[in-house]
Amino acid sequence: MAKIESKEVTVNAPIQEVYDYLLNINNLQHLMPEDKVEKWESTEDSCSFQIKGLAKIGMRKESSQEPEKIHMVSEGKNPFEFTLDIMFTAADQQTKSKMIFDADVNPFMKMMIDKPLTNFFNMLAEKLVEVKS
Repeated sequence: MAKIESKEVTVNAPIQEVYDYLLNINNLQHLMPEDKVEKWESTEDSCSFQIKGLAKIGMRKESSQEPEKIHMVSEGKNPFEFTLDIMFTAADQQTKSKMIFDADVNPFMKMMIDKPLTNFFNMLAEKLVEVKS
């Protein structure tokens, strides 16, 4: 199992606003780096996309705990099974957020994906700050 956590970021918006924004999976597209992601498809509850030069990724919202957590699971043909938790903590009129990605991979694969995925999730977290602040 590989566990990858993004850095925690502070968003200049109330927790409910940030939670509601990401609860609609269509909005994840606004966080994706355009130069690294293509073939984006989404609904309010699921999405799929291709990371350029790599595999196609699919996931869907499985559950949520308002306004603190959104839990997503892999869906469709993915290179491995995974979960993604987007966590939120209120901080006055701001929100602290981070992403926790758990993948079912062997130790060799973990070494290969650890750095690129850490960078990817850090980019998503930073983009959330830009989009919602």
